[in-house]
Amino acid sequence: MWTQIPSGGLRVTGADRVDFVQGQMTGDLRGAPTPGLVACAFLNVRGQIETFARAYRRTDDVYLHVDAGEAEALAARLKRYIIFDQVEVKDVSDDLRCVHVWPGAGVPGWNEAGPDAQTFELGGGVVLGGRVNRTGTAGTDLHYLTRHEAAVLAALEGPEAPLETLDAARVAAGIPDIARDGFSGTLLQEVGLDISGPLPAISYRKGCYVGQEIMARLEARGNTRYHLVRLTGEGLPRGTDILHSGKVVGQSGLNAAGASLAWLRKELPEGAEVEVGGVSATVHLLGSVPQTR
Repeated sequence: MWTQIPSGGLRVTGADRVDFVQGQMTGDLRGAPTPGLVACAFLNVRGQIETFARAYRRTDDVYLHVDAGEAEALAARLKRYIIFDQVEVKDVSDDLRCVHVWPGAGVPGWNEAGPDAQTFELGGGVVLGGRVNRTGTAGTDLHYLTRHEAAVLAALEGPEAPLETLDAARVAAGIPDIARDGFSGTLLQEVGLDISGPLPAISYRKGCYVGQEIMARLEARGNTRYHLVRLTGEGLPRGTDILHSGKVVGQSGLNAAGASLAWLRKELPEGAEVEVGGVSATVHLLGSVPQTR
């Protein structure tokens, strides 16, 4: 089973590419193998998430895979920080497509025992594969040239599952999608991107980057006021204030199959009843089990 992922991407080239991207992102790209894959966030100076990305370290470039519509803004941000660095940032969103192959579905050419990032032939062309968790268990993201799309999809096994089905699986598993859930502007520790969260996207030992001072303070304090939870309730609107006893206590994410992930105050217990846009919902706490990228 496989699902097409609306997405965009940037290709960063040049002699300083790894060090340059390392100085912007929360993950440790320099510590990754080549080829390698690192989940990360790009923060503002207040430590709030601007963009979530998966960074692929390859021999000749760094490929930053982002959600649809986010590549242009991330490219503009990166270019502002180029001073003497020997790097070039190119938006390749129109040239590439992405499909997620669900866990258990075979991918011809993909080595299950191999590294998290692999390049191999599929459908008559070369594809980039990444071991990515979108459903609670790692599957495979495949990145391929747009002109090869028909051949690549024809080579995949099993039926196509719509994006709504994938959303339902990831929400049930407690896996956030920063763009689709509308969690930009939050702290990554509050929405499951900390090292103990379902989608780890930070290293506290990698050195400086934009927003790093705030992250260091949070690590030292060891606590935030909000965390990631699941809400159950039919038709809960996305990006809407969550109310409890008349007070705003968080914000809802995308609703799929009667459930949503949410950014919520920690004092609300399991089973608490809240209101989202006039709709009743129930709070369910998530376990803190690190997952694969």
